[in-house]
Amino acid sequence: MLPEPMLAEPVASPLLRPGWAGEPKWDGFRAGLSLDGGQVLLRSRRGTQMAAAFPEVVAGAVQLPDATALDGELVVWEAGRLAFERLQNRLHRRGAGAAAAAAQWPAHYVAFDVTRLSGTDTTAWPYRRRRAALEDLFVAYGLTAPWALCPSTTDPATVREWLTWTAVGMEGLVFKSLDAPYRPGARGWQKYKVRDTAEALVGAVTGSPAAPGTLLLGRYDATGRLQYTGRTAPLARAARGALSGLLEPASREHPWTGWSFSAGWGTTKPLQVTLVRPELVVEVDVDVARDAAGRWRHPARLHRPRPDLRPSDVPLLPSPP
Repeated sequence: MLPEPMLAEPVASPLLRPGWAGEPKWDGFRAGLSLDGGQVLLRSRRGTQMAAAFPEVVAGAVQLPDATALDGELVVWEAGRLAFERLQNRLHRRGAGAAAAAAQWPAHYVAFDVTRLSGTDTTAWPYRRRRAALEDLFVAYGLTAPWALCPSTTDPATVREWLTWTAVGMEGLVFKSLDAPYRPGARGWQKYKVRDTAEALVGAVTGSPAAPGTLLLGRYDATGRLQYTGRTAPLARAARGALSGLLEPASREHPWTGWSFSAGWGTTKPLQVTLVRPELVVEVDVDVARDAAGRWRHPARLHRPRPDLRPSDVPLLPSPP
């Protein structure tokens, strides 16, 4: 059996407080894993069964003691960074397709908690005891790939160093009280996401140019083509007001003419958009989660329009690694 995952509340500060431990926040799939009588269950945060998509993780469970359950993150490394898009690509593969993907883009299971150990329910244990048990598990059983132990520290200097790991795809930090039990479904942990301010061009909107619901953002690449780089969260009334009169419908020469956009990450449901002249620069607040093409995976937050800037002032889209 797997408990519901314990969740985290967003916090504005990256400071590690006394009595708490910090861990890196991984850009992957949250996954609970259990081994019972040789049967492996691999379940996403939303309850999706993922074992068939990750046969290398299932095979690796032979290293674990029976009647054990872990909480962690599935990740894929590629070219020295976390490649969420490779992980996403693997989710719906089965059979021979899943095996081929495992060989090409092998996943690792980064364990950061243990909720059952050799038949003993550990959820009532304080974090410090669960963490010690998790570290002992890796040592006693000599766990190797696909298993990886998530770092954990009570040293503020180490936490500050982890904030510099964004170049490889780390999203931020997770904080856990040393004395707290594992509370299934509760938001007892805290998370801090590294965010940045960036400029982009508005290439399209949902809704109308006069009353946009969200903005579709773009940046030019090195060849001079305007590429889609992300979408904003739904705009508040004040944000829509700040854009009043700044967006104009596109002409037929728009670089995105004929393009289609999906309604969300990982879905093929089309998004209804209206193209606008790609001349307005906006300043947005974004986190560090990006795909291999340099696009922002999570919605950006509109900070302000920048009609004082020219399209040429917007940085080029980074070249893929």
